[in-house]
Amino acid sequence: MPKPRRRDSLRLICHDLPDGPCWEIQQPRCGRERLDDISEVEAMIAGGETEIAHEELVWLLSECPDFLEAHVQLGLLALEAGDPRLARGHFGRAVELCTRALAAAGSSGPLPYRLAGNRPFHEAAKGLVHCLLDLG
Repeated sequence: MPKPRRRDSLRLICHDLPDGPCWEIQQPRCGRERLDDISEVEAMIAGGETEIAHEELVWLLSECPDFLEAHVQLGLLALEAGDPRLARGHFGRAVELCTRALAAAGSSGPLPYRLAGNRPFHEAAKGLVHCLLDLG
């Protein structure tokens, strides 16, 4: 009988930097394999092809539900379209995924923005605060 597939999820990596230990969020394998797709989505958005970009992002999440960058981009598109409730859902999901990964790692250490893996978390948190302020 084949083994059940383990869910591909976020994890944290500890770095010992000169200013002390800190953590970096690592995308699940399915997300790391799709980072080039996010670059293409960003080019679509810059070119005004937001509907196609939206479809691509939804597809990316169907293949990799924990893909932070896709949640952040969908949140930004929803804000741009004037839908802060939908944006709150995407930003909130990204923040939730990160906080679960932090809890699973037993981490209380810093997640500095300067580490590339942490930027989607910071962008999602910023977007979530924006939505919550906008919605009252």
